Amino acid sequence: MRILVATDAWHPQVNGVVRTLTKLADAAKGLGVELTFLTPQSFRTFAMPSYRDVRLAMPRPARIAKLIEEARPDSIHVATEGPIGLMVRRYCRQRKLPFTTSFHTRFPEYVRARVPVPGSLIWRALRRFHAPSRAVMAATPALARELGERGFDNVMLWPRGVDTGLFHPRAIDLCLPAPVFLSVGRVAVEKNLEAFLDLDLPGTKVIVGDGPARASLEEAYPDAIFLGEKHGDALAEIYAAADVFVFPSKTDTFGLVLLEALASGLPVAAFPVKGPRDVIGDAPVGALDHDLRSACFAALDISGQDCVAFAANYTWEASARAFVDTIRAVDAVLPGRNGAEPARFVA
Repeated sequence: MRILVATDAWHPQVNGVVRTLTKLADAAKGLGVELTFLTPQSFRTFAMPSYRDVRLAMPRPARIAKLIEEARPDSIHVATEGPIGLMVRRYCRQRKLPFTTSFHTRFPEYVRARVPVPGSLIWRALRRFHAPSRAVMAATPALARELGERGFDNVMLWPRGVDTGLFHPRAIDLCLPAPVFLSVGRVAVEKNLEAFLDLDLPGTKVIVGDGPARASLEEAYPDAIFLGEKHGDALAEIYAAADVFVFPSKTDTFGLVLLEALASGLPVAAFPVKGPRDVIGDAPVGALDHDLRSACFAALDISGQDCVAFAANYTWEASARAFVDTIRAVDAVLPGRNGAEPARFVA
């Protein structure tokens, strides 16, 4: 089976969507499924306003059609609501082809962090975008319920995973004053990093990641350590060397970095909001508190072994199986492909 995934988020971007899709493709191979990607690399791009490191594609309908037809997919999945996602959605609608979508980003909160746009308008646009989808895939049961309450149809669960072969406890010393409080992710306004950096904490605050807010935050918080983007073993070693993972974001739908931290034996301190609450729940692997400073101190007493055991329940193999099974279950295989009967089209 070959699945074409249309995504506006792709390398060299460093974010949860890109990591999810990359890991999904690797794990799907073990199920006999090949994922191919339609990404901004096939088009001219321009810098996203307010975030110049992100390049948005300028796809043309004819080019989109040519790339899809050359890929000869058995199924089409639209992962993002950007220009590529819109064009692929249009291609499928015009030809009455089934497709699935996924919900990765809380755009209403992201936009409102930058410009005063009513969230209701953005939610309405998102509902319209996903309405023709055979299945809208959500990372957690809580997010799936929220989308259903907001009027999204055909919402299905697609859990995430973590690479425990890469992220695991190891003896690493960063040679920084302890305890080390670590945050990993995009350095942008919607990540609410000031809530972490403003805390009166002992030891050292370390930020891993890059983004449009990095320069201003480095200037405003000279006592914090900003390490920039890290990948692979270099990132895994930093996780393992820290004492607490601090996740101040209130806008993430999941937060893969939470699982990476836990797999590294690193307890989590976060606000009790969707994202950390959905991942951690009542498990004794994190401290969720509206007082983030209190959560940081409470996390220092959490067992790293409990964190590792918790993260072991999340595998990319299980994530890939859920993704593929959803596509098959909702009859999203294209007409005449992979031995399938012509798919039913829902307007």
